[in-house]
Amino acid sequence: MTETDTHYVDDETVACDGGGGPLGHPRVWLNMEGRGEIDCPYCGRHFVLSEEGRKAIGGH
Repeated sequence: MTETDTHYVDDETVACDGGGGPLGHPRVWLNMEGRGEIDCPYCGRHFVLSEEGRKAIGGH
């Protein structure tokens, strides 16, 4: 996995469509469920909860 595959987000629930367009995939909603990160099962994009997101949900 390359660094460009990691996306820092401010919410534990994210949507991924593989970047859209003809090479994308169906939009899926992913929930980190307190883990702070999740991978898209279609394209492998790695989503990580940002520090701002952690603060917003009461984390450290």
